Amino acid sequence: MTDYSEEQRNELEALESIYPDSFTVLSEEPTTFTITVTSEAGENDETVQTTLKFTYREKYPDETPLYEIVSQENLDDNDVTDIMKLLEQQAEENLGMVMIFTLVSAVQEKLNEIVDQIKTRREEEKKQKEREAEEEEKQRFHGTPVTIENFLNWKAKFDAELLEIKRKKMKEEEQAGKNKLSGKQLFEMDHNLDTSDIQFLEEAGNNVEVDESLFQEMDDLELEDEEDDPDYNPVNLDSD
Repeated sequence: MTDYSEEQRNELEALESIYPDSFTVLSEEPTTFTITVTSEAGENDETVQTTLKFTYREKYPDETPLYEIVSQENLDDNDVTDIMKLLEQQAEENLGMVMIFTLVSAVQEKLNEIVDQIKTRREEEKKQKEREAEEEEKQRFHGTPVTIENFLNWKAKFDAELLEIKRKKMKEEEQAGKNKLSGKQLFEMDHNLDTSDIQFLEEAGNNVEVDESLFQEMDDLELEDEEDDPDYNPVNLDSD
């Protein structure tokens, strides 16, 4: 008959010896403890970490232990899901044997893989950003290649903008024509225009002064007639 208590007690002593700095007993009934697992240092000395909580069932190791992740650092949700699936797989494969060390070792390897994946993801993200920057630079210097589709889209937009400009211009010209008044409209708006000139003459008429000295009798002017000149000879004019 298997002494489950003895096997569990012996495993606890071994675990405490293997993980002196990360092993912690939480309770004895039922036996519950935690082990903190940390990956090897990756690029820039970064690490990922998780704390696993185990609880022995009454017939462990013929029954799988209860397990869960109680804390983690630098892991995303997908990583946590993968670790839980890994624990389930390892527990089923090692049923009937004490297995905590095996489970923790599997998680340790998984964390090391995750650190390497983080490095790979960062390198890929860096390359992607470089490709996007290069493509953007090409677009700046070469522009967008002309295709039938984007040309037709541009043409439709251009025609619409041109039509809108023409409509605005016609509207402005129409509005300007409405605001411009003809002579008849000006006359109809101001009925004083027909009397303004007469009124001006009437107002100025009494004030006009005439200098009579500027005028002389025509008889006083000394004008000579060419025919009265004794030296006048029409023949001589022809000879000139």
